[in-house]
Amino acid sequence: MDVLGSSSILLFDIDGVIRDVAGSYRRALQCTVQHYCGWQPSADVIDALKAEGAWNNDWEASLELLRRHGAELPDRAALIDVFSGFYFGGDPDGDPSQWTGFIGDEPLLVDASFFATLSKRKLRWGFVSGAEPPSARFVLQQRLGLQDPPLIAMGDAPDKPDPTGLIRLAKALGASAEGVQVAYLGDTVADVHTVIQARERWPEQPFVSLAVAPPHLQTPEQAAARDIYEQRLREAGADQVLTTTEAVLQWEGAAG
Repeated sequence: MDVLGSSSILLFDIDGVIRDVAGSYRRALQCTVQHYCGWQPSADVIDALKAEGAWNNDWEASLELLRRHGAELPDRAALIDVFSGFYFGGDPDGDPSQWTGFIGDEPLLVDASFFATLSKRKLRWGFVSGAEPPSARFVLQQRLGLQDPPLIAMGDAPDKPDPTGLIRLAKALGASAEGVQVAYLGDTVADVHTVIQARERWPEQPFVSLAVAPPHLQTPEQAAARDIYEQRLREAGADQVLTTTEAVLQWEGAAG
């Protein structure tokens, strides 16, 4: 496999790659399901669902877990309101300083210097995420201090694994130029499938699928579960599984 070089574009998922959402989005999913049926799905149950590759959207994942648990399904719009109440704890389109929800408990997995290094190496970069736009902008612009970062978020394109958003942002960053390679780093099977579908839709363009296990599996106690998760990523078609998001700097070597 060719390593990333100065003619490469590196696109990132956000949740589980740029920030740890075990205590926010995943917790909101757990609490939303519990709100409706009294049962709280474990992290292992959520991981297994995500490994199917079809449940990148946490609202849909909540509904699917309720269905599989035999619960009466609520109205989708009502469920979204409940989920947002847990996650944002305020108006998603309002002042972030007024949010009191789980979004306030999201450790960052990289810092601004990470992106400065990518730029110094002449790598073009951006984000393709299923996160809601206010949440994505909050972490990228306010917490990381990135100025108008290239972003495709929820509602900007069909949900992953549909590759429309990935292809659109890749083209916007110059992927149609000869010799430009596009790598996408995600933490789920759906992210890997997004790259595979992008290759099918745009076979002339080189795409690379990079993957990383989410932070909640990166503890010594979770070593066995992490091994299983990483194997699922490989089986789904990931070209390389990294140890951490920052490891992409070593993976691409001294290019730039």
